[in-house]
Amino acid sequence: MRTYDKKIFETAGLADDWVQESESFSRHRGTIRGLHFQHPPSAESKLIRVTSGEAFIVWVDIRKGSETFGAWDSLVLSERTRSVVYIPRGFANGMCTLSDNCALFYKIDNYFSSEAQDEILWNDPDIGIEWSITEPKIISERDRNAKSFKVFIERYGGLSA
Repeated sequence: MRTYDKKIFETAGLADDWVQESESFSRHRGTIRGLHFQHPPSAESKLIRVTSGEAFIVWVDIRKGSETFGAWDSLVLSERTRSVVYIPRGFANGMCTLSDNCALFYKIDNYFSSEAQDEILWNDPDIGIEWSITEPKIISERDRNAKSFKVFIERYGGLSA
């Protein structure tokens, strides 16, 4: 199968220059990761595909001045459907594994910067994401201690373009 076609993306106005590829592996169903993002100038667009298992993928608009600021959306990706999701710069994203041994593959249009990485609390009530599970099995210390959406807004007001 063809997993990426530059001409199709350019026709759709998504002419990113992919500079990095990463893979995430979670051994257990119910693993939560996110909501992650990077501050400009290290903000990232991502093209995400599940290569093993199944995952609930979510993204939140955190662009300053956006009509959909604070709104979220989601979908389920799996190795069976072979679908991908494009998440543009200015969005925080997260996921919850819906199966054991879940692997996600990411194409990324900017280099990772540990100084620019940040996170918003995955289950923040002000965002109101309807996760596919209520009690995660595994969640990192970083994600458990992420800032609330309210604190994010107070500190930054949103991400600039």
